[in-house]
Amino acid sequence: MTTFALIHGGGGSSFDWHLLEAELRDRGHDTVAVDLPMSDPRAGLWDYADTVVQAIGERRPLVVVAHSWGGFVGPLVCARVEAAALVLVTAMIPSPGESPEEWWERSGYQTSGIEDEYELYFNDVPRDLADRVLAHDGPLAEKMSMDRASGEPWPLAAWPEVPTRYLLCRDDRLFTPEFVRRHVQERLGITPDELPGGHMVPLSRPGELAAYLAQVPPTG
Repeated sequence: MTTFALIHGGGGSSFDWHLLEAELRDRGHDTVAVDLPMSDPRAGLWDYADTVVQAIGERRPLVVVAHSWGGFVGPLVCARVEAAALVLVTAMIPSPGESPEEWWERSGYQTSGIEDEYELYFNDVPRDLADRVLAHDGPLAEKMSMDRASGEPWPLAAWPEVPTRYLLCRDDRLFTPEFVRRHVQERLGITPDELPGGHMVPLSRPGELAAYLAQVPPTG
C-alpha cells in the first residue's frame, strides 16, 4: 500500500481530489488530501508545505502528487519528508529564487485567450460536477489572501533528490501540451508522461489518473 499526498492548485481545495481518492482507495492505497492555508495572508511557501507534512505524519511509503500551482509546494514537501516519488500533474515547475507570480513571465507561458472558466479549466468535466466543485471552492477562493506566498521566492537552491515524474494532459487549455513539453524539458530535463484530459483531470478522468499513479514505483 502506498500513501498518496495530494496537493491542490491555486483557488482549489482538497475536494478537487475526492473522485481520485475513491479510485486510489479502491486499489488498496491510502490518500491524504490537504487544504492549503490560502486564506492566511501570513502563510508563506514553507507554511503551505508544512501543512501537508503535518497531515502526512508517519505514513510511508509516500508519493507526493502536486497539481497546477501546487507544483511550487510539492518539491518543498519532498525536502521535508522522505518520499518515494514526486508526481507533477499539469503543474507549474519552479526555479530557485523564482516566485509564483514571476513564473508566468519567466517560464514563457502564453495564454490561450480562453476566459470562460468552464472552457479553460473544466472543458472535459461534466457540467454538474464542475458546478458542484465551483460551489464548494468558490467561497474558499473569495477568501484567498496569497500575497506572501505568491510573491515569495521559491526557497530551495536546487530540486530535491526525489524521483520526479510529470504528467501532461493532452486536452489542457491552461497549460497546453506545446508549452508543457518545452517547460518540462527546460526545467527538469525529462520527457513528460501523457494522458488525455483537461486541466482538472482528477475530476474528468479519476480512474485513468489513479491507474497511472498506482504504477509509480514506491521506491527511491
